Amino acid sequence: MPRIKSPALLVAASGADREGHGLRRTMGLFQLVCFGVGAIVGTGIFVGLSDSVAQAGPAVVVSFVLAAITCVFTAFAFAELAGAIPVSGSSYSFAYASLGESTAFVVGWCLLLEYGVSVSAVAVGWSQYVNELLDSLTGHQLPAALSAGPGDGGAVNLPAVLVIAMAAVLLVRGVRESARATAAMAVLKIAVLVVFCAIGLSAFRDGNLTPFTPAGLGGIGAGTTAAFFSYIGFDAITTAGEEARNPRRDVPVAILVCMGVVTLLYCAVALAAIGAVGGDEVGGRPAALSHVVDKVTGSSVGGGIIAFGAVVAIASVVLAVMYGQTRILLAMARDGLVPRVFERVSPRTATPVAGTLIVAVVFALPAAFASLDAVMNLCTIGTLAIMAVVNIAVIALRRRDPHLARTFRVPLFPLLPLLGVGCCLYLMYETGWATWLQFALFLAAGLVLYVLYGRRNSRLPQVTRDADAAVAEPQPA
Repeated sequence: MPRIKSPALLVAASGADREGHGLRRTMGLFQLVCFGVGAIVGTGIFVGLSDSVAQAGPAVVVSFVLAAITCVFTAFAFAELAGAIPVSGSSYSFAYASLGESTAFVVGWCLLLEYGVSVSAVAVGWSQYVNELLDSLTGHQLPAALSAGPGDGGAVNLPAVLVIAMAAVLLVRGVRESARATAAMAVLKIAVLVVFCAIGLSAFRDGNLTPFTPAGLGGIGAGTTAAFFSYIGFDAITTAGEEARNPRRDVPVAILVCMGVVTLLYCAVALAAIGAVGGDEVGGRPAALSHVVDKVTGSSVGGGIIAFGAVVAIASVVLAVMYGQTRILLAMARDGLVPRVFERVSPRTATPVAGTLIVAVVFALPAAFASLDAVMNLCTIGTLAIMAVVNIAVIALRRRDPHLARTFRVPLFPLLPLLGVGCCLYLMYETGWATWLQFALFLAAGLVLYVLYGRRNSRLPQVTRDADAAVAEPQPA
């Protein structure tokens, strides 16, 4: 039998219906929505759009919609589970409550991959737009030796390290300060993208959308896999379950609102960019949005504004995703599956200071020195696997605990979770067999760590015995 930690035990251990394990409840619905937008909108649209267009051409709009549909199916599952189990562990905790400890550990292991690679890749993208901004303001850029890793023709990527360090400092100061900064950056980057759409649509030409599918259905499929990276991070909202004022209501609502806003924004940006200059001008071009604005306006000023928006947008992704990673590690440490240092919360700032600093160092090293292109597909397949597990978890928990209080229920159950699993498996297939082999080796390493450390140090047996003893203890008359 799998070692299950019931929703009641998860909630009781975290204090999720009270103040929450040293964490403070300071985030309302607006902050959660901004936090979600902050975690999603960044490198995927400012940098990754060119990769998606290179695969699908003008049909990238369809790719964004298909990627969004995959995420929306899973967003419904996340919303139900977050309303029922409002804790910091996100999909790790959801898997623990429905599928068992070993599955939960592997999900946590995959989350380390998802968040680690995405933060490092986002930081590298931030460095590219910093150079673009410097060029538009001063006519000069940072030397390649200080703005790119050895795999990209440089020595060390200092801007990438800097943005991770700034995010760590802000996270250590407190969740209230982090939430305010994320909200301000989210509003700013949405405004910048709306301005971009207005500029791009002013130069819109129907002919730029033909041929609409230059690579056929295969190109749309490959573009969907590339576009999926643009949505990574929406699940980070569920890591705020112990710091939201009303998590059972606000977290599910925030997830669904974020997915709707982001999908509309992505499709509008892609349509405006390609309609203004054509797919050939966008595909495969670094800092593509700045290039589009420069070409439409005939001036580098507009491109500089877009570059500034990208710098802010990508910084907010680093902040939000690092926040999510520290909270997942806190939940895993609370269960004994990773070292207890990640569980320690400062009584002064109510943040996991040591865990945040460790995460910052671990994420900064690949951002500074490594070329991440080789592991981007590995990050994508790991994220898709997590999403498939979450869809399975919502079905398993309905069967295991049908009377659990749920503030949101997946519509058309179980059809939508099953469609979510199917979409995830299709996109995983599109990553290629080489990526599947890498992923299998990665999962094997995670299972070895679970057997050697996680299972031996798990607190679940003791927690279960304590709970059974409390139930069996005779009550005073």
